[in-house]
Amino acid sequence: MSDAQSEEEPAQGTAEDQGPVTITQGLADALAEKRESLFAEFEIRDEFPPKVKREAKDRTEGVQQEIQDEVDERRDLRELTTWTTDPADAQDFDDAISIEEEADEYHLWVHIADVSHYVHPDSAMWEEAVERGNTVYLPGYTIHMLPPILAETVCSLVPNEDRLAHTVEMRLDKETLSFEELDIYKSVINSDERLTYKQCEQRLEDPDAPLHEKCTLAYDVADQLHEQRKADGSLVLNPSRDRAHTIIEECMLKANKAVTHELMWNRGVEAMYRVHPQPTPEQWNEALKEIQELDGVSIPGDAWGGDPRMAVNAALEEAPDRQLNKIQRAVLKVMPRAKYMNDPFGGHHALNFDIYGHFTSPIRRLSDLINHWIVHENDVPENLLELCDSASDKQKDGETAERLYKQFMQEVGLDSYAVNNRGVEVMDDPEDAQYDRPDTVPE
Repeated sequence: MSDAQSEEEPAQGTAEDQGPVTITQGLADALAEKRESLFAEFEIRDEFPPKVKREAKDRTEGVQQEIQDEVDERRDLRELTTWTTDPADAQDFDDAISIEEEADEYHLWVHIADVSHYVHPDSAMWEEAVERGNTVYLPGYTIHMLPPILAETVCSLVPNEDRLAHTVEMRLDKETLSFEELDIYKSVINSDERLTYKQCEQRLEDPDAPLHEKCTLAYDVADQLHEQRKADGSLVLNPSRDRAHTIIEECMLKANKAVTHELMWNRGVEAMYRVHPQPTPEQWNEALKEIQELDGVSIPGDAWGGDPRMAVNAALEEAPDRQLNKIQRAVLKVMPRAKYMNDPFGGHHALNFDIYGHFTSPIRRLSDLINHWIVHENDVPENLLELCDSASDKQKDGETAERLYKQFMQEVGLDSYAVNNRGVEVMDDPEDAQYDRPDTVPE
């Protein structure tokens, strides 16, 4: 997935009103064989070594007492109204938000699971995370960066339980949305509720629903942040994202930006920055020409000759739905790959940020986990440059494996989009399955 498409949302999530895609055992076996061949080709580690699993299990024991022992060393935010918003089938919840409105500013907290409290450079889990680089999401199958026994329990910000977090606290000027104050610190939180995206939309609609006012305020701020990004030249390849996704995406982008602002300008330290080079003028012209030639698509006259990202945004907003994917593909074809670097110079072209890095998903990305460690320790791993290169390579391998797996699904007649959004279930009786293994399975 390109950074231009989404910086925060993994390509997974079961639709809430539909059951899983049903397949036969024969097709399940064919998919398993394909996965194994891809794992071998790209050196993707599916199984965790016994030592890592034992360590993860040990770190889940006695956790409540450990959290209580930490309260005096951290900021106690357990009384602050806090909630998570995730896909319906999410198994771990690594980010939560809190928000308040004051006279001249918005007060926004983004709480991220304090994974580095449990997974640190002296642990086997850290070593394994370095080898994996990130979680790999295949349709209907996930290869985790961290053992689920840890990620889905003590690192998951489940409701009504105390959890250790790394909080990014931001005071935003109401007019400019710039940082009036910024603080990053270890905390203890207690999430009030776990919302799915659909439930968040329902809370926004119902004035009498719990969290209605908080969700409404969060969306109001997120919508302003979104419009400001577009006006500043950020590429928005998904113009029809719903309100719940907008809240999470914009809050996470703002928190990521805040952390890397702190690291670069206030501390002047190296970190795992996210750098996205820009296409050449010739490549942009090629993409815009392809977009302009699509049936029913027109780039407004005032968008020509300026920032090509603004031209693409304008075309997407006016284009018929059937052409959105083609516009996205035309842009992604010419976009260089984003990569991790130990300095931010060059910035992030798609987002149009001078400085950017990842912080909000330490359960599924090595870059975020390392940046958590750097923020807390104010120290940089000696092999940071090597870690940046490895994380970039692992991400590329994971995305290539995902593309090839989806291609295989298409070849055997299976709808990868449906599997990606609804999950998959193997049926005992082939007559009950929606999809069967064809007579000839591609090599």
